[in-house]
Amino acid sequence: MLGSADNDLLTQTGASTNGGRLLRQYWLPVMLSSELAGTDCDPQRVRVLGEDLVGFRDSNGSVGILAERCAHRGTSLYFGRNEHCGLRCIYHGWKYDTDGNVLDTPAEPSSSKLTAKVKHTAYPVTETAGLIWIYMGSRSPAPTFPDYMFNHLPVENVAVTKSVLECNWVQGLEGEVDSAHLSFLHREWGPDSADNRQGLFQADTAPRYEIEETDFGLRLIAIRETDDHHQYVRVTSFVMPVTAWINGLGIKQPHIFVPIDDHRTWRFDMELLDSPVPEGGTPRSREIGEGFYRRRRLDNDYLQDRTEQRESDFTGIKVFINEDAVATESMGHIYDRSKEHLGQSDLGVIALRKYLLRTIRAFADGADPPHQIAESDMNDMTHIDTLAEVVPAGIHWRDHFKHLRLS
Repeated sequence: MLGSADNDLLTQTGASTNGGRLLRQYWLPVMLSSELAGTDCDPQRVRVLGEDLVGFRDSNGSVGILAERCAHRGTSLYFGRNEHCGLRCIYHGWKYDTDGNVLDTPAEPSSSKLTAKVKHTAYPVTETAGLIWIYMGSRSPAPTFPDYMFNHLPVENVAVTKSVLECNWVQGLEGEVDSAHLSFLHREWGPDSADNRQGLFQADTAPRYEIEETDFGLRLIAIRETDDHHQYVRVTSFVMPVTAWINGLGIKQPHIFVPIDDHRTWRFDMELLDSPVPEGGTPRSREIGEGFYRRRRLDNDYLQDRTEQRESDFTGIKVFINEDAVATESMGHIYDRSKEHLGQSDLGVIALRKYLLRTIRAFADGADPPHQIAESDMNDMTHIDTLAEVVPAGIHWRDHFKHLRLS
């Protein structure tokens, strides 16, 4: 359990907080590329880390993520005109490029020097794997974007979704490093079950954990004994600052939890596929409706089916993303962790909290944040992976997964 001071340190993300300053040192996804589908398309709002932003794609296809309020008088740029390589405010016509430079102040006299004096808040942008990422920190130039494996996949082979999670980002992330819940929260049985691993999860409902610190964060290994005395080994990677790489149904899935503010979170899910995303999307994408809200939510009790709960589904709630949500959203927006009673099944959660708290404090004291890549560094991320396999008895998982080095 945690006291209130540690709980605040973990969960507060504003620009003036220690946790918020740390999170801003990393590239964070904020939008789907499909939200800005074409050149000169409609601007879109997005709120991240308590900041209200607006995104647009200019006439050349470049993406800009700007502070929403115009630097002139504060009118929202969401209502602006996206035209001729810039976003123009509808109040007095001030126009900005994707870097926040003021291109035009047409209501001012020709002698005005405002375009040279004013620079609007704009964040560096990277676009990869169907996501738009920004860097909100203080380093200039921004850190090199890590060379994750999804950078090398065709964009059509990455199924990516965005949804609102009605709780603090840490609650969402904690669920990803907890392998014990797979024996319960996601349990299905009967002929319609899509998860053929349930026999492994039910054979050993109390996995043994091994946890190691790496240059990117934490590697969490959950080991279950199988009925034939082999080992079912599940490797989850926590990648600083907000991502868990998990293996779901044999598919590598980075799940990313970006704070909207202290009470809500953008959940980005990536599924790295061997072939293009099926027409009609994935079961996860079909659960998400207007405004990136899930169709099954706390306010409609996740459309829980009590008959299915009795007969074929442990929760009676469809699709993993909703089962995850009921576990973390029903705790409240920010859970009072002093009320917990933790056990051996929570070793991954405990390790994550200790790592984050130590890292936040070290950064506040002047230490460099981990998992930062300078241009001169070797950008090799092949040791960041997620795996789930039956390993023969007597063979250590590290000997089986030889590429899982610490750095």
